[in-house]
Amino acid sequence: MAQFIISIAALKRNTAILRQVKEAAGCKLVLALKGFSCWKAFPFIKDDLDGCCASGIWEAQLAREHFGKDVITYSPAYSDDDIAQLLEFTTHLDFNSLGQWFRFRETIMAHPRFQSGELHCGLRINPEHSTGETPLYDPCVPGSRLGITAKQLEGADLTGLSGLHFHTLCEQNSDDLESTLAAVDARFGDLLRSPQFTYLNMGGGHWITKPDYDRERLIRLVREAQAKYNLEVWLEPGEAVAIHTGVLRCEVVDIFESMGHRHAILDISATGHMPDVLEMPYRPEVFLAEPTADFSHQSFPSKPAVLKGGETYFATTDTPSPNSYRLGCPTCLAGDVIGDYTFPRELIPGDTLIFDDMAHYTMVKTTTFNGVKHPAIVLQHEDGRLETLREFTYADFRDRLS
Repeated sequence: MAQFIISIAALKRNTAILRQVKEAAGCKLVLALKGFSCWKAFPFIKDDLDGCCASGIWEAQLAREHFGKDVITYSPAYSDDDIAQLLEFTTHLDFNSLGQWFRFRETIMAHPRFQSGELHCGLRINPEHSTGETPLYDPCVPGSRLGITAKQLEGADLTGLSGLHFHTLCEQNSDDLESTLAAVDARFGDLLRSPQFTYLNMGGGHWITKPDYDRERLIRLVREAQAKYNLEVWLEPGEAVAIHTGVLRCEVVDIFESMGHRHAILDISATGHMPDVLEMPYRPEVFLAEPTADFSHQSFPSKPAVLKGGETYFATTDTPSPNSYRLGCPTCLAGDVIGDYTFPRELIPGDTLIFDDMAHYTMVKTTTFNGVKHPAIVLQHEDGRLETLREFTYADFRDRLS
């Protein structure tokens, strides 16, 4: 059976970096559950972080039950029931529109937790400054439904609010944050300088734990913002917590040729198990796992993210050869294809392939489309021991819609 394997050691390496950054910057940093919410891993990383950010009531409840620190909640819209539940435990409650804030303001401001200062409320803003390359992930595109523009705030009664929140980045470096902060200052600087506002949430999308990320610039930008506006800064990365901390193990099921391509059908699905491969689009690194064979004479670097004892991993290349295959999936979706890869030898049914960097935006987005078997979820402990957290069965597929 296919497996998602999450490395505790790799997670802790990432959160140690994040802790160093937040302490140097003097800010707060939380885990974005929309990117990684495997709560069995939380005990190993929560000491390094200040809590979680949630995209709705269920993520907020998960943070409350299994992380136990600050819960920063933002959703494009809340229901009456959402607000009633969130008022009891979330520490920050950010709104996407003035209409939602006005609808719930009286109830919120009358709540004991708001009156005692345990609960703070803010607005998500749109600085109208696009820095990304993929429109699907850009909340600043024309007509965006995410965030309030400066024009919409003109003359508005903002009584009860104490924070502003922007989230415009996606897998980006701190130079894009710097230009975004300039746009925020130009459009919302007067509000941020007001004593009424006590926090600024800079959202996620910061690739802080990537080797080439400019962390010193991030630290400088955060400290400058805190000094300029006299407020507290929050960061909420998801991918930076879980990047390069997990793999997806799968098996080659069939090999055949068609219309000039050699196809390898796997027992996992891009659309079902790693949808960013199709949506971003994103090309993952793939490794061939060999139990005993020696391919050390080949020019295929071995650098697995998660090791299993007794195996050697051999990376693919982009150079076409007789060992090139189009990796496809066992669903009826014609485009459920991962990509073309070249291996150090011919593939055969039963081979094990390893997809790297499969901890974030994978398990949180998986489906049972076509009834394809869902990979098991496994933790790899620091001593190498593998702990299976969940194996999925036909009953999980059947009962999901019953």
